[in-house]
Amino acid sequence: MSAVLALPAEAALTTAERDRILAKSALFDPPPAQLPDGRRDLVGLSRAELAAELAAIGEAPFRARQVWHWIYHQGVTDFAAMSTIARPTQGKLADRFVIGRPQAAVVQTSADDTRKWLFRFRDGQEAETVYIPDPSEDRGAVCLSSQVGCTLSCRFCHTGTQRLTRNLGAAEIVGQFMAARDSYGEWPSPKGETPRLLSTVVLMGMGEPLYNYANVAKAMTIVMDNEGIGLSRRRITLSTSGVVPMMDRAGAELGVNLAVSLHAVRDELRDELVPLNRKYPIAELIAACRRYPGASNARRITFEYVMLRGINDSVADAHALVQLIAGIPAKVNLIPFNPWPGSAYETSSGAAIARFAGVVMDAGFSAPVRTPRGRDILAACGQLRTEAGRGVG
Repeated sequence: MSAVLALPAEAALTTAERDRILAKSALFDPPPAQLPDGRRDLVGLSRAELAAELAAIGEAPFRARQVWHWIYHQGVTDFAAMSTIARPTQGKLADRFVIGRPQAAVVQTSADDTRKWLFRFRDGQEAETVYIPDPSEDRGAVCLSSQVGCTLSCRFCHTGTQRLTRNLGAAEIVGQFMAARDSYGEWPSPKGETPRLLSTVVLMGMGEPLYNYANVAKAMTIVMDNEGIGLSRRRITLSTSGVVPMMDRAGAELGVNLAVSLHAVRDELRDELVPLNRKYPIAELIAACRRYPGASNARRITFEYVMLRGINDSVADAHALVQLIAGIPAKVNLIPFNPWPGSAYETSSGAAIARFAGVVMDAGFSAPVRTPRGRDILAACGQLRTEAGRGVG
C-alpha cells in the first residue's frame, strides 16, 4: 500500500483541490509583461517561451541560448552590450523587446548592513525585498516577495495586515533578485564553487508563495537554470504557512528547501495566529511535511516559530512541539517577535526563549534563536509592508 493511501482520508488531497487553488490564484495574476509601446519583457520567460518569441521574428534556436546567457549569466539590460550578437540583430531585438528590472523606489540600509528595497513595478504596485548579509562571511540571503500584500492574515505579521492586491509575475519575482545583484555588482553569475555574495534565496517576503505557485515555480526554475543564475535548489528555501495541497506539488516539481510557519502546536491557538489553519489544520500540515520529498538530515525542514510572550512560549508548548515533529528531519527557528506599529503582541523574554530552546535541543533538534536583523528599517521577519498598503486591513 502506498504512503498516500495510508494517510487519513482528510490528508489525501485531490488534484481537484490543487486545480481550485491554481484557478483562484490566476484571478490575481499580474498584467502582461509588456510596455505601452508594445515591446515585450524577456525577463521571466521560460527557455521555450524565449525561443518562441525569437523564432517569431525569424531568429534561429541558437539565438535564444545566446540571449539567455546575456540576460541571466552576464546580467545585461541593454541589447547593445551583447557582444556575441551582430549589431543589426541587436537593433532588431531592441525594437521588439526589453530586459526589465523593477524600479527601486526606496532603498534603506540598516545599521547592521541589512538592505531593503521598495520595488515599484510597471503598473505602480510595490513590494519589498531584503538582503540579509551573513555577519561573519561574505555571503547572505535575498528575501523575495511573491505577492503585493498577502493572501493570509496572520495576526502577528505586519504584512498580513495588508490585503492582497495581486500576485507578482515570474519576471517581477526573479527581477527582485536580479536588481539586488545589480545593487551589489555581482555579475556575471559566479560559477561552481566561486563564493557568492548573494548566496541564497528565501521566499519569505510579502505574500504566501504557494498561493502564487505558477509564477513562483517559473521564477525559481529560471533562478536554478545552470546556464544562467545557476543557484542550486539547496540554496533556495520556500516558506509556507501551510497550503498543504501545493506543498506536495512544490516538493515534486521544485524540490527546494521547505520552511513552515508553524507558530503554535494546538489548533485552537493556530486558528487564531494563522487563520489558514482552519482550512488545513496541524495534523494535515505535519503529514505533508512527513511526505515532503528529499527531507533528510542534510536537508532538514525548518519550522518557524515566532515567540510571543505568554501566548505560545511555555515549556509545555515546547514539549508539545517536540512530540509533534518527532521523526521529521527538522530544525526549529525560534524567532523573537518583531514589533510593528499597532501590533497586539509582545516579544517573549530571553529567559522564556532559552527555556523553550533547551527543551527542543534536549530532544535532539537544532533550535537556533534568530537574531533580529534590520529592525530599525522594518526589514525584520514579519515587518514587511508597503507604504501603499499602510492603513489598509
